[in-house]
Amino acid sequence: MRMRRARVEGRLGPSTVVLDHTGGFEGLLLVDDDLLGVIGHSNFGTIRSTTCVYKGKWVYEVLISSQGLMQIGWCTINCRFNQEEGVGDTHNSYAYDGNRVRKWNVTTTNYGKAWAAGDIVSCLIDLDDGTLSFSLNGVSLGTAFEDLSRGPGMAYFPAISLSFKESVAFNFGSRPLRYPVAGYRPLQDPPRADLVRAQKLLGCFRAVLSVELDPVEGRLVEKESSEWQLQGQPTVLLTLAHIFHRFAPLLRKVYLVEAVLMSFLLGVVEAGTPAQVQSIVHQILDLLWLFMEDYEVHDCLKQLMMSLLRLYRFSPIVPDLSLQIHYLQLTVAILRHDKSRKFLLSNVLFDVLRSAVFFYIKCPLRVEEAGLQELIPTTWWPHRSSREGKDGKETKDETAEERLRRRAYERGCQRLKKRIEVVEELQVQILKLLLNNKDDNGGEASRYIFLTKFRKFLQENASGRGNMPLLCPPEYMVCFLHRLISALRYYWDEYKASNPHASFSEEAYIPPQVFYNGKVDYFDLQRLGGLLSHLRKTLKDDLASKANILIDPLELQAATMDDLDEDEEPDPAAAQRPMQALAIGGALPLPRPGWLSSPTLGRANRFLSTAAVSLMTPRRPLSTSEKVKVRTLSAEQRTREDIEGSHWNEGLLLGRPPEEPEQPLTENSLLEVLDGAIMMYNLSVHQQLGKMVGVSDDVNEYAMALRDTEDKLRRCPKRRKDILAELTKSQKVFSEKLDHLSRRLAWVHATVYSQEKMLDIYWLLRVCLRTIEHGDRTGPLFAFMPEFYLSVAINSYSALKNYFGPVHSMEELPGYEETLTRLAAILAKHFADTRIVGTDIRDSLMQALASYVCYPHSLRAVERIPEEQRIAMVRSLLAPYEQRPWAQTNWILVRLWRGCGFGYRYTRLPHLLKTKPEDANLPSLQKPCPSTLLQQHMADLLRQGPDVAPSFLNSVLNQLNWAFSEFIGMIQEIQQAAERLERNFVDSRQLKVCATCFDLSVSLLRVLEMTITLVPEIFLDWAQPTSEMLLRRLAQLLNQVLNRVTAERNLFDRVVTLRLPGLESVDHYPILVAVTGILVRLMVHGPASGIERATSVLLADPCFQLRSICYLLGQSEPPAPGTALPGPDQKRFSLQSYTDYISVEELAQVEQMLTHLTSASAQAAAASLPTSEEDLCPICYAHPISAVFQPCGHKSCKACINQHLMNNKDCFFCKATIVSVEDWEKAANSSATSSAA
Repeated sequence: MRMRRARVEGRLGPSTVVLDHTGGFEGLLLVDDDLLGVIGHSNFGTIRSTTCVYKGKWVYEVLISSQGLMQIGWCTINCRFNQEEGVGDTHNSYAYDGNRVRKWNVTTTNYGKAWAAGDIVSCLIDLDDGTLSFSLNGVSLGTAFEDLSRGPGMAYFPAISLSFKESVAFNFGSRPLRYPVAGYRPLQDPPRADLVRAQKLLGCFRAVLSVELDPVEGRLVEKESSEWQLQGQPTVLLTLAHIFHRFAPLLRKVYLVEAVLMSFLLGVVEAGTPAQVQSIVHQILDLLWLFMEDYEVHDCLKQLMMSLLRLYRFSPIVPDLSLQIHYLQLTVAILRHDKSRKFLLSNVLFDVLRSAVFFYIKCPLRVEEAGLQELIPTTWWPHRSSREGKDGKETKDETAEERLRRRAYERGCQRLKKRIEVVEELQVQILKLLLNNKDDNGGEASRYIFLTKFRKFLQENASGRGNMPLLCPPEYMVCFLHRLISALRYYWDEYKASNPHASFSEEAYIPPQVFYNGKVDYFDLQRLGGLLSHLRKTLKDDLASKANILIDPLELQAATMDDLDEDEEPDPAAAQRPMQALAIGGALPLPRPGWLSSPTLGRANRFLSTAAVSLMTPRRPLSTSEKVKVRTLSAEQRTREDIEGSHWNEGLLLGRPPEEPEQPLTENSLLEVLDGAIMMYNLSVHQQLGKMVGVSDDVNEYAMALRDTEDKLRRCPKRRKDILAELTKSQKVFSEKLDHLSRRLAWVHATVYSQEKMLDIYWLLRVCLRTIEHGDRTGPLFAFMPEFYLSVAINSYSALKNYFGPVHSMEELPGYEETLTRLAAILAKHFADTRIVGTDIRDSLMQALASYVCYPHSLRAVERIPEEQRIAMVRSLLAPYEQRPWAQTNWILVRLWRGCGFGYRYTRLPHLLKTKPEDANLPSLQKPCPSTLLQQHMADLLRQGPDVAPSFLNSVLNQLNWAFSEFIGMIQEIQQAAERLERNFVDSRQLKVCATCFDLSVSLLRVLEMTITLVPEIFLDWAQPTSEMLLRRLAQLLNQVLNRVTAERNLFDRVVTLRLPGLESVDHYPILVAVTGILVRLMVHGPASGIERATSVLLADPCFQLRSICYLLGQSEPPAPGTALPGPDQKRFSLQSYTDYISVEELAQVEQMLTHLTSASAQAAAASLPTSEEDLCPICYAHPISAVFQPCGHKSCKACINQHLMNNKDCFFCKATIVSVEDWEKAANSSATSSAA
């Protein structure tokens, strides 16, 4: 009894130390079933342990799973926390925060180092001396706090406060401490007696392995353990049976598995060759399965793999990566054992722990600890201000010293890459073992078990986006995807080698029948044509005729009604099976949510599982009597035969359309793995690739700052010692940061952006393109394809161009030009495809096409697609803008014109040249690259049909009217806010919308300029019924824009002068040159009759002011005959000031137009006759009445009624339907009556 008290002296609480889950944190934190892992689920949740200490020296460890905001340390029972204050924010609570690198006890000061995911923090308290300290990965950070309060009532609990989605796992001593500290005890005592027994039994076991019984002499002889074989000798078997009778119960305990068995196996790995390791581990596993009960082996293997995963996940990065290599070698050796592999696949790898951790290579936050300084002694960084790809300029201005540094840096990067490739190869070996389909002796092959688990893994990540414990972190997903692609292509090409009719992995795609035959579960993911149940009803005839799939109407109706119900009844068996997740290393069993408990994995698949589907083999037509009803099997039930097929059953490829070849591409199971890989990319890989570019961006920013500082140092006078000292200090800081970042960038390039990884993403792109092309050939059945195939095609190209492009040249990819053209054809065809109904995917296609036409190489790819596809694309772009997203359409047309318009050859606006661009690689900042070919298609289409041009231009004019009116309304509100005396703020969103409306107005004006340039007769040939009306509407809008923008010291002027953040693009130049371009086309170019008509319509508009035209050249009044035009140095706006943007010829055309309009307006003023107010149109009050509506008899001018009839057929006044419009002239002898009366 005295011994028991001595052992626990200084500690209060249960001997098994866990987190206190009764502390009222419900909803604020998620705690796992073993009460050692925790995930933040609120702003700042706090939890403490069940055991406290008041005397002695104690330590516990925290395994950091995410590097966000957390405060880890100790608190007393009297500390009170809330969502704002946590551990370290109150008296008698003390914390270390590695996110902000500070320590906390009411106040805060700098302390320690920054932590990263995968680190281990040791929290040490010495209550004899009253000190508290922390260690990071076994390296002491020094004493953090002294003079702790001690005495009666003062006992300290381990505690943590963490923000939303942050996760950790505690080790109070239930497992061996990774970094034990001499003199400090863990809060939970180790099982010392069991540990001694286990070590002795292990010694006996090792002794058996190292000897053998000589059958001749009957004596023991020493032998290498790797050469030992179980040969059925009774003496050996009896000895091992006695050992395992006592050893087996101990091997179920997590502490003993990690301290004894794991240590033994790792010793084998470190001492032997891979072949020897494999032999010994295989023998040991055989003995475990032979001498232990199944439930004992299951527990032992489960704890062994969990321990192995923790060791791999939370091991520090060392220069030769030896720790990671040893753990992976042991994992490979264990998984080579068939029986163990199948058990782990079925019950552990995806159910209990995150097996994706094994495929991850963490990026070191502290490069000096990872040994990168020795591996890459010389640092270098690209001298570019922006990511513009390899354009050959990078090495042109390179000095000899820089060239040597770059080459030394590249050699260091290659050394690092070779070391990382060793780890990656081991990870690929693991997946090759899991994808083995030749081990089906006595059960299902590993590949088919993997497929079931892999599909559930995808479903949890696709459907559980709001449930953090279910999600695989995106950095793991990236590595998992690349290893999976390597293993998949290995097996794909291996199958091709033995099956000549199959295809190489380079020609891989997913056959379209996979999307509609129900054999692969796509959960609730959206299809191109909408919901699956809707598609099955609306396309049942196409399924029958093209794919030989018949759906029973009665079953269909029942399934549809079932689809309306909510998933309220979870499967009891599934509910009893705990869904366990790992807090990135620590096991976190969590109750499976109800929406994941259905064995059919979601409502969409429930429909597939219940609808009876009749399938006819496509090899020959069947009679009605031969049709057989079968049910689609859920993922839980599928066997090898269900996937691969046999005899007349084609498995996954059931329901082959006539367009698809009869010979299979490869094994059907590999098709499902490929489909899952594409889904993985869509779930989180693409976003993570974009996130990792941030390291490269940081390097560029610091490199620019260093260059600026060095320039200032060169310019600084030597007498200013103070400034020189500050600049030298800044230069040192920037250099040190760049040294650190350039080594970290080398790691990122080796693990994320290497040439091999680029080829993986490129392969996925080509797979998606081929899949979309094959799906498109099936006609209406294309609607069954999941949306993510188009998304991955778009996003993977974007990743190759924007994320990999700055590191590796895209032009060097095999078949690059052909791939560009195929993607262009898909974007051109499907951005307006009626089979695609999802708003988001349609917007993505439109934005992708808009970006595609901004870059010369991709625009040329659009021009290379077949002519009929190009014409169809342009026809879709010219469809009326109403009832569809038109802004992106207009943007595409503008990009096709940019470089041809009046003063429209700029990349950046003149007034923004001195500002720093956000990213020179943005589509909007590309140099103009107009397409005369697509412009010609546009001109041909506008000339063809009588309705194409009027409907298109009517919609453009309507949208221009709306966009410019909205812009004016918003700048009035902004101006009023700016003039208020009290302090006020303009909403940044309002400024953004205002700038967008301005940009839209400019782009719509440019589309009108392009139309007038290409097809002037649409406005000027009055033999066409709508030409005059369109010209009058155009003149009206141009005059409105000119009046608003050119009035001096008016609203527009004042807002431009304010230069508000967010309104940078709002300026006189872009909108005035667009208007000028239209006017020049109308008044200068073209036939004399056209110029005369345009002039008369422009002058007839009541809003026309000659002053607005004079403003373009900096004149307030028309110049008197013989006077010179004002010089270009005039302060007011003048096109003459923009000599770099506007050519001499263009300025001459403006002057010619001004001269012409000055003369014409003088003649029109002399010839105009006064009009009675009663004779004016009651709609516009600008033109005389000239038309009467039938049958109601109301009157207006022709311009107003023609414009009204473009959008509405009802009378403007009485809403009666207008049958016809007739000319009307006032009778000379009749009294005038207001037509509105």
